[in-house]
Amino acid sequence: MPTLESNGITLSYTDSGGDGRAVVLIHGWPLSGASWSEQVPALTSAGYRVITYDRRGFGDSDKPADGYDYDTFSEDLAGLLDHLDVTDATLVGFSMGGGEVARYLGTRGSERIHSAVLAGAVPPFLLKTDDNPDGGLGDEDVEGMKDGVRDDRAGFLDGFTTDFFSAAGDLKVTEEQRQEALTLAAPARDEAVVACIDAFGRTDFRDDLAKIDVPVLVIHGDADAIVPFEVSGKRSAEAISDATLHVVEGGPHGFNVSHADELNAALLDFLQK
Repeated sequence: MPTLESNGITLSYTDSGGDGRAVVLIHGWPLSGASWSEQVPALTSAGYRVITYDRRGFGDSDKPADGYDYDTFSEDLAGLLDHLDVTDATLVGFSMGGGEVARYLGTRGSERIHSAVLAGAVPPFLLKTDDNPDGGLGDEDVEGMKDGVRDDRAGFLDGFTTDFFSAAGDLKVTEEQRQEALTLAAPARDEAVVACIDAFGRTDFRDDLAKIDVPVLVIHGDADAIVPFEVSGKRSAEAISDATLHVVEGGPHGFNVSHADELNAALLDFLQK
């Protein structure tokens, strides 16, 4: 994979090239850009310039000791877009990656952006607070996840990936596909894995969503056991001024694998607009 300098670190990325509009795919936790393997062929074959990258701390990108917050993540993304001179792009953020989409558009604006997709994404705000009673995570849940990774990373992620790809208690992908996700998580720095739990679990994106001025596809599985639809996708669609909502019936959190054909079709339909 090629690399580039962005925001003081080296990011590993892929770029299909070509003359089509750029589609930038931003991965979830604790994976890497390779987790988009079911989407990249469909998008490239349709003529789009498809770009993926590994978030700092994950995959083949630099793994610094700090910088695991959404202000930094969005600046990493900005550096990638600047370096590759990407304009008129569609940003697609899955799960944690939806936070980069929201924060980038909320702080940098849409000068380089044509549209955006929030796929099983964490906005608007996962943490339960006095002014966010509909959040999905209590403080004890966030701390419990962090402790789980610190105490037994392998065991925690084994259970997490099972829930990630399950709906109503049933695994919706093959065991080989689940193991592939664990393999993608393996290179991540321990400190990055833990710090990102705070980032996606405690970051408030409500102001960012209110500033988004491009069309957004919100697509979410209605059986998501990790980032429940009612907590995130439904609320994001209501908060964004120009949002289209697509609910994946029976879709688990990892519907980019379990329901890849449906996601790909929804993406291609949205990208034509």
